[in-house]
Amino acid sequence: MIDTQLKEISNLNQNEDLRLKDVIRPIKHELQEFESFFKQTIRTDVFLLDKIVSYLLRQKGKQLRPTLVFMSAQLFGDVNNRSYIAAAMIELLHTATLIHDDVVDEANVRRGFLSISKVWKNKAGVLLGDYLLSKGLLIALEHDEFQLLQVLSNAVKNMSQGELRQMKAARLFNMTEEYYFEVISEKTASLIASCCQCGAISTTDDKEIHELMHEVGMSIGIAFQIKDDLFDYGRNDVGKPRRNDIRERKVTLPFIKALENASFTERAHIRYLMWKRKKKEKDINAIVRFVERKGGIEYSRQIMNDYANHAREKLSTLPESPARDNFNTLIEFITNRKK
Repeated sequence: MIDTQLKEISNLNQNEDLRLKDVIRPIKHELQEFESFFKQTIRTDVFLLDKIVSYLLRQKGKQLRPTLVFMSAQLFGDVNNRSYIAAAMIELLHTATLIHDDVVDEANVRRGFLSISKVWKNKAGVLLGDYLLSKGLLIALEHDEFQLLQVLSNAVKNMSQGELRQMKAARLFNMTEEYYFEVISEKTASLIASCCQCGAISTTDDKEIHELMHEVGMSIGIAFQIKDDLFDYGRNDVGKPRRNDIRERKVTLPFIKALENASFTERAHIRYLMWKRKKKEKDINAIVRFVERKGGIEYSRQIMNDYANHAREKLSTLPESPARDNFNTLIEFITNRKK
């Protein structure tokens, strides 16, 4: 059954929207219900805040995190009100971090729209992010969801630590493969792990299952981030700016591995190009070609697939079910997405 579904996914039309619709079809109703639930959750009677929130709601992403919550919940029962609360808390947290990131990075665009900080200035962006974080805390307290709150509080702590670790490594130019995985485990995978864990919490009290789904989510999250890092070295248009990591001197797995495979002279030259604050187009192209030539892309894809396979192996310990097949299809989508 799984092999058949994965084959169908890989043979779908190259239009990603169509593929994503196919992947989320089993929880389409739940996502529609969640959209209304989420809008109600962040509604406010403060005019300016409500106006900004309305603008924010138009910036619809892939809904990956609610999807992970609901598909995790369905592995052990039916999606319920606790599942919606968990998904709302996670979406509030995730959206808040994106808005704060845009302020820090002075980003002009987010999901095809002008960023909040670009339209309403940085102060509004910071305050909106704070508002969303507080709403995430309040929804947990209002429903006595202390277990969910604990899981997500740990995720916030880890995400912050990951960001600070990355800043330190970038400043000192000493990113290693081991340190890279430490960063992305905290910065990205911790929240995705929380999605899977909270989804399971909403439908089962089995603590061993909670830990299992956290481990599944960590592997998925690491694979997800490696895929994102590979996009920066890709040749095709992915619907968002490429080469940003290179321009911003962010060292990721493809670059780290390519350096390991290079001679001393090659490493010295390519490090010089990467550390330049104002790179010319030829500098960026030289870095991309170097990473391709030295096996950084191929190695990163293999590691990404290893983590995805680890998640599948953990899922295989659960009883066979349509929900498990759907989850495996989602993993396949994450590692094969085009943007």
